[in-house]
Amino acid sequence: MSERAAPFYCPYCGDEDLQPSEEGHGAWECRSCSRAFRLKFLGLLAQGLTGKTPAAPDGGES
Repeated sequence: MSERAAPFYCPYCGDEDLQPSEEGHGAWECRSCSRAFRLKFLGLLAQGLTGKTPAAPDGGES
């Protein structure tokens, strides 16, 4: 089984001082802003396979 890639920066403060957390798989701690977070892969999106982007819900452009 291969290792997953580590995050490059904190999603809250943007700092790179991250350490794996003892909370389990995918959990990280930022030593700059003292926040803990978890990363989880949810799966592939259908449009990722077709290369098409979904249309706006109202049919118009923003």
